[in-house]
Amino acid sequence: MPAVRSSSLRSLSARLAPLALAVTLGGCQALPSAGEHELPLDDPLIGAPPIERGLDAQGLAGLLTAELAGQRGDYRRAALGYLEASERYATPALAERAALAASFSSDRELLARAADRWQALAPGAEAPSRLLAGLAVQRGDWPEALRQRLALVERGGESDLTAFVEAALAENADPRPLLPLLRDWLPRAPQGPARQDAELATALLEVSAGDIVAAERRLARLGESAPALPALWLTRARLAQERGDHRGARDAARRGLALSPDDPRFILLLAQSELRLGNVAAAEARTDALLEEHVGNASLRLALAQLYLEEDAAEAARRLLLPLVDAPDTPPMAFYLLGTAAEAEGEVDNALLYYRQVAPGGEFLAARLRAAEMLIADDRLLDARAFLRIERLRHDAHFADLITLEVELLEREGLGEEADALLDRELSRTPNDEQLLYLRAMRAWAAGDLDGMERDLGRIIERNPDSAMALNALGYTLADMNVTERLDEAREMIERAHELDPGNPAIHDSLGWVYFRLGDPERALPWLERAYAAMPDQEIAAHLIEVLWALERRTEARERLAEALERFDERPLIDDLLRRLPELRP
Repeated sequence: MPAVRSSSLRSLSARLAPLALAVTLGGCQALPSAGEHELPLDDPLIGAPPIERGLDAQGLAGLLTAELAGQRGDYRRAALGYLEASERYATPALAERAALAASFSSDRELLARAADRWQALAPGAEAPSRLLAGLAVQRGDWPEALRQRLALVERGGESDLTAFVEAALAENADPRPLLPLLRDWLPRAPQGPARQDAELATALLEVSAGDIVAAERRLARLGESAPALPALWLTRARLAQERGDHRGARDAARRGLALSPDDPRFILLLAQSELRLGNVAAAEARTDALLEEHVGNASLRLALAQLYLEEDAAEAARRLLLPLVDAPDTPPMAFYLLGTAAEAEGEVDNALLYYRQVAPGGEFLAARLRAAEMLIADDRLLDARAFLRIERLRHDAHFADLITLEVELLEREGLGEEADALLDRELSRTPNDEQLLYLRAMRAWAAGDLDGMERDLGRIIERNPDSAMALNALGYTLADMNVTERLDEAREMIERAHELDPGNPAIHDSLGWVYFRLGDPERALPWLERAYAAMPDQEIAAHLIEVLWALERRTEARERLAEALERFDERPLIDDLLRRLPELRP
């Protein structure tokens, strides 16, 4: 863990100020005199009655340890101490402190445990529900996030269900498990704006799930009961766009703009509809009016340019972006989008100039990847490689990233041997570059060269014993290969990786898998369940299903299998599991 700056430490110490022990101390108890019980002088408390109110010695020691850990910046230990105290004394304030401390650690699992405890002790409080909803969103568990959001609405919190659904769909969440949750809740929805918001959110899910007829009926009912609701026309415009009815989308956006003239979303929808109808001049008139109202808003100009590029109006996008190039601090995204516009117009060399001007930051690697891909598509592989080599010289801090990018491009072009030669050459110059050693190790593993993989990972671990990534990769590989005589070694490596990075779901999966290989499926199961909840992928799903089957929890295993078969289009490990255990099939 990096050192904590004194200012950060003071800030958190203020938030984790020592507890007012009088809140939890129910009173003090008088001790009997030594003469009454003939106590030995070296242990005056041996005959004291048990503490039934307030803090006992263990509880006080735990709280003091948590306080001191928080003041030292050891937030994980502080959170564990407060969490244990909340379980001993069932005080919501202690669980809240555990959640606060955990939020400053890197352990999301611990934060979730603290938030669960806080919610259990204060079921009517909004804060733990909001925290749990946010954590569910972070791990991609949108159904759980929706459950927490609905509970908040029932307690009188702000609805915002439409915004929640829009965010979920933007992250490619599956609408099918969300739709029944919202439909079942609708009869309990509070009347008024919250109910209308819930209806709109449900319509959005119905559109995304392909139930267009139900969405149309729902929006028609809302149109009769709340025709002046701007969000209604926003949803109708988007629904029309989904259907390809661009004239209908334009009409709905115009209705919404009349009701909410300051809402830029309607202007954007109008511009998008005009673009899709081929009316570029009309779209530009709309967006020019929007820019006049927001003079100097570079972010808006960038967003509009992206809209034009998505609609294949590259020249209009360029006109929006060029004023930003003349500004003192041109956003890197402006150069990236200008490169994209030039590329769309077939101006390869011009696009290359723009991509090279994207400064280090969020779009830096994306610009280099786009430029190299463009050159390769133009049958200029040698130019692409020369471009990346020059960029490595210009941007030494991104040396390993750019090598990785070139290796991946060569592999994609079927030039694996050249990719290996590049890696070997650069590692001969920088033999201790951990990123390149790890990349070569993973390529060796993919090629079945396990000795090569272990050699490179071993070099990383030798130089950096605290590399959780290398420890986990090597430990997991040994466990997955089921090398009996090395399973204890694999377990030690993975457990060390977990100490270094306790919130990493990939490491949780490795822990579960090595315990299973060691013949302890009971111990393996909670780690795999935790890993899958945080990072649902087909590999973890296959491990979880196999462990459930080994524990003879056949119904659960088949339920998980059915879910995985529906969820993952590509699932090589699950397919392999079915070949090994054909009786798993329902």
